Formats: sequence, C-alpha cells, structure tokens
Amino acid sequence: MKEKTICAISTALGNSAISIIRISGNKSLDIAKKYFFKENLDYKNILPRKMYLGNFISGDINEKCFLVYFKTPLSYTGEDMVEFQIHGGEFLTKKILSIISKHCDIASPGEFTRRAFFNGKISLSEAEGIIDLINAESDSELKSAYKLSSGKFNKEIINFQNKLKELLAKIEVSLDYPEHDEDLITIKEANFVLKNIDEEIKNIVDNSQNGEILKAGVNVAIMGSPNVGKSSLLNSILGKDRAIVSSIAGTTRDTICETIIYNGVKFNFTDTAGIRNSINEIEKIGIEKAKKEIKGADLVLLVFDLSREMLDDEKEMFNMVNNNKTIVVFNKKDIAKERSLEGWDIVNISAKNEENINNLLQKIYEKTIKTKIDLSKVVLTNLRHVNILKNVEQIIKRVLKNIDTLTLDIVAFEVKRVWNELGKITGESENEEIINEIFSKFCLGK
Repeated sequence: MKEKTICAISTALGNSAISIIRISGNKSLDIAKKYFFKENLDYKNILPRKMYLGNFISGDINEKCFLVYFKTPLSYTGEDMVEFQIHGGEFLTKKILSIISKHCDIASPGEFTRRAFFNGKISLSEAEGIIDLINAESDSELKSAYKLSSGKFNKEIINFQNKLKELLAKIEVSLDYPEHDEDLITIKEANFVLKNIDEEIKNIVDNSQNGEILKAGVNVAIMGSPNVGKSSLLNSILGKDRAIVSSIAGTTRDTICETIIYNGVKFNFTDTAGIRNSINEIEKIGIEKAKKEIKGADLVLLVFDLSREMLDDEKEMFNMVNNNKTIVVFNKKDIAKERSLEGWDIVNISAKNEENINNLLQKIYEKTIKTKIDLSKVVLTNLRHVNILKNVEQIIKRVLKNIDTLTLDIVAFEVKRVWNELGKITGESENEEIINEIFSKFCLGK
C-alpha cells in the first residue's frame, strides 16, 4: 500500500523573494494539474527536473510561478514529487498551501526526509547529518555535517558491517563442517578482523573527542572583582560594545552571554557579575549566578587589574577555579607593567586598546581544544553515534580478551551483536521509537 501524498512549505515563513511548496506522493502530479497552467504543457510528457514557468490559478489566486516535477525514484523522497516556487509573501504562501492541502495531508516535521530514509535514498546517519547541516553555526560544524550527510561516515560503518558479514559466513561454514584445524583458522581470522575494526573505530572516536564542543561551543566564563575590566574584555573579544562599561563598581549584575567563531570553533563568552562581599540584594543574586556560571564553564578567564596590587578577596578566587581550566588575564597593560604568575597560564592585555586579544583567543583555543581536529576525516558531533561506537569497542575488547577460550558459536553471537550495534547508525537494526525521535528534530517541510 502506497503512503499518502503529503505537502508542506519548505522555506522559512516571512517575506522573501521566493517560497517553495513541496508535494510528495503518487498524487503529486495530479494535484499540480489542477492548478498549474502553462501554454502547450503536456502533462503526459512532462520532463522531470525541468523548471516550467506558468501560473498557479485557483479562485482569486493567479500566481506566476515555477513548477518542477521529480519522477520516482529520482527524487529526494524516492517518490513522485512536485515543487512550486512562488513569490515569498507569507500570506500568499499559506494561501496556496491551504489550496493544495485540500487534496493531500500536511506533512509532519521531517516527514520528507523520513520517507527518503524508508525508501532507501539515505541512511539514518545521513538523515542526522542533514539536521546538523540545517543547525550548523560554525565552519567546523558545517564541515562535520557535510561528512555525515554525504554518506562518508555511513560508508565506513557499512564497510565494517560487510567485514563482519564475511566473517559470520566463514564461522557458519566452520560450524556446519566442524574440524579442529578449521576452527583454529577461523578463530584467528575473527581475531584479525575484530582487531582491525576496533582500531579504525578508535581512530574515529579519538578524532571526535571535541565533537560535542564543535556543536555546543566552548563555554568561557569571565570572572573577577568589580571594575577589573571584565565587560571591557567581553566588548574587545566581540569587537563591539555589548556590555555596559562604567567606573561604578557592580554595574554588571546579571550574566551576559555572546558567541564568536574562532578557528572555525564556536566560543560562548559569559560576562559575570563582579565577585565581592555585597549587601545589595540584587548584586548578591548576580554574584551567585556568576558562581554557577564559573562552576559549569569549560574555561574561566580570571581577570585582575595590573594597575593595583591583588586584593585579599581576589587571592581567594584562585581557590574557586581549576588550574587546568583557567587562564589568568592581567588587564590594563597600557598603564602598568606586565606580570607573571608561577603555575598558571597568563596573558597580559589591554582591553581598552584591544591589545593582545588575539593572543588570548589563541590561548583559549589551545587550552580547550585538547587535540587537533582533523576535519578531513569524520568528526562526530552526534553523541548517539559516539556512544554506539564506544559500545562496539567494549564488545570487541571483551571478545579479544577471551578469544582463546571462546567457542565458535559464542564468537558468532558476539560478532552479530557488533553488527547489530553498528546497524543503529545505518538504520538497519534501529527501533522505530529512536527513528521517530530523530526525525522529530526536523523542521516542517524537510
């Protein structure tokens, strides 16, 4: 039984040059015939993937637009599809969609891509790559998403699964025709294949150490006493006046968060309230929020004023931070001598003159991105994929540790477990609940 025909707006709503309305299903062309008119257009001989200029006509609607027909299976969904490219008015777009939807169902979020998956046009990991492409906010995220959506990662996983299939076939032969020598040979081959797969998976996981950071960004909290130049530092990093700068202590009473892209990676900087003993209730709330931000940050910039000696309260701040997750920033080098501090990463800057800010950013990058990210290879930003590969590593390591004592039937069982675990990435062994959760993350019309 064929699925119902669906339709949706595939571009963001709002006034723009073009809006696209997409239809998918066996009734797509029949619906187009009802409303799209072009002189001498023969629908029986319509050419797929050709753009036709005509008019969408219904009641008081007479919209000059383009129509493109995609014939199954050479379409995004693998079904017959039609796309209308109309003028991008929000009211007009909704009006035409309401007309089309009289003859088909409004698509649910991600339903076009879901159909592409079930029709074998893309794998589950490629579908997740498409989500990442849509949501990418940095160069590194974009490159990682392209690797996923292009199917490169999926091909690597399928290659592992094919090796496991071949191994299982040989094991089955050995089990059907048991001979001691053959068993030993097959066990040795299982050892070789599983070791090889384990090494390749380890390389992928190692190269993806910073994967979650690429997606969420590095959270950097700016900490210090009032009036040491925290807000000025944030403004210098951003290259614009975002935080209020004042000589009055306690100006910043709430957290201010802004994001920049540096070396292709997203960094989220949070300017926090100056930490000191205060009797002002509002300022005290801001200080408590600051402490929470500092505790949850990937990195802390502990800022001090070079133009004066460090206060006793400031010295106590070192007890609030982790040396490995902190850079000490001495500000106001334009009016005072630079300092060093044994045992800590130090950068002397002038936030006012934006001096040494690039050096600080590079230090932040080196401190948070622990290993070089090779974007020419697959970098996983999807925690689901990473966890699956880690589970595979655990199964393989357990098998390899006991390979000399395992019988062939047990090895076969464990190899099938590895194959099924990898199938959660390609979609060959994933359950419907997980599939539904993945596609629910898509926007309407995709």
